[in-house]
Amino acid sequence: MDSLPEDAGAGPAAVLSRFRREFHACLTARADELSELADAVLCAGSPVRNLAGLSLALEHRRGHGALYDAVNHGRIDIARLRRSVAGLPLPRAADGRLMLAVDVSNWLRPGAVTSPERLFCHVYGRGKGQAQMIPGWPYSVIAALEPGRTSWTAVLGAVRLGPDDDEAEVTAAQVRDVIARLIEAGHWSEGDPPVLVIFDAGYDPMRLAYRLADLPVEVLGRLRSDRVLHFPVPPRQPGAQGRPRRHGREFALADPATWPGPAVTTTTVTSRYGTAVAQAWDRLHPRLTHRSAWLDHGGGLPVIEGTLIRLQVDHLPGDRNPKPVWLWCSVTGAPPADVDRLWQAFLRRFDLEHTFRLFKQVLGWTAPKIRDPEAADRWTWLIITCHAQLRLARPLAADLRHPWERPAPPGRLTPARVRRGFRNIRAKAAQPASAPKPGKPGPGRPPGSKNRRPAPRHDVGKTTKREPTLKARRERAD
Repeated sequence: MDSLPEDAGAGPAAVLSRFRREFHACLTARADELSELADAVLCAGSPVRNLAGLSLALEHRRGHGALYDAVNHGRIDIARLRRSVAGLPLPRAADGRLMLAVDVSNWLRPGAVTSPERLFCHVYGRGKGQAQMIPGWPYSVIAALEPGRTSWTAVLGAVRLGPDDDEAEVTAAQVRDVIARLIEAGHWSEGDPPVLVIFDAGYDPMRLAYRLADLPVEVLGRLRSDRVLHFPVPPRQPGAQGRPRRHGREFALADPATWPGPAVTTTTVTSRYGTAVAQAWDRLHPRLTHRSAWLDHGGGLPVIEGTLIRLQVDHLPGDRNPKPVWLWCSVTGAPPADVDRLWQAFLRRFDLEHTFRLFKQVLGWTAPKIRDPEAADRWTWLIITCHAQLRLARPLAADLRHPWERPAPPGRLTPARVRRGFRNIRAKAAQPASAPKPGKPGPGRPPGSKNRRPAPRHDVGKTTKREPTLKARRERAD
């Protein structure tokens, strides 16, 4: 991993201590308690199952009342913490390029009728066709990816999607802010390769490429297999009359009869997926209309061209007849080496799923029964900070494996194994939290008295209705 100028010559322990002190400085209220709460998450001997159980950790010197008070009423300077996380060493691809992955992970709260700003979150079931919509708080997470197969990512931020938010607009603004912080931290400078930003099928990569066109980024996203794109318009014949065409021949992803010969075809033998065949077609774009997301676009609609890639592999884990994967990238004129680089980078996007599983199953991101969304944001950033400390402690951790586990090669410890030895690492790192002061608990509500101020109940779902077409908008105005 690369090092920033202020970390030049400093060992991993010094970098970890500096970040722990910086994290404590970002805590503007209940700082000592929040700092010890993060240490309790990192040093607990088992996965975090509930919030009160963290008060029993040796690193937590205060009671469970202070713990809940810090989560509900503490304060974190999020802007400063974002800059601190962006200033940490980041992984890069083999060519020195930064690879970022963006995806949404849901904090499900189906029974929290008193929690505001919940949305219906799409959750996959165990069987085919068993997907459900469950109330919760969706978070858009962005992380830097490593080049090889690993369960490590560098989480750079998380934004909660609210009832009035447009997911694409929020995601574009989030990526823009992260790129600006990376440039400010010195991770990207003029002359470096563009940053590759990877999205899954739930996003519109063309719209995001248009929103981020002024940044040094390449947008790569997965397309549904029922999309229809268009080639560029052929040269206009002399003497032709009428309005010039804006779209060329159709390319239906589900209809092979519309596919011309690919511009690029590559074949790669992999150890996990067998033979991978990638076909690429250059300068394909969607047909945009003044509907939905483009309803308020003034003037003529843009033509957003890119490279379409069809990836077919022999087999997947548990699937002997996998379907092809369709990818679209904002790069045009991609040579065979870039086509292979793009689809291999997309496979690294799934490393972010390992991070989500670690957050939920080990660090206890969704374990607390928090009512206020602001407290959920506070707890989310505390978990991101814990993950950043695990990443910094990665070179310092010993392999404290169980008797039934295989030894891990040097540098290949998973985040969960690094967490097992963090208690020993913490003893040699900076501990900015001060000792607790003696105090007495408050009287609380008198026994037998009723709660005369019940919490209000909130509906679930979007609160802003957007007209899908210009015709519907005119009819509503009339």
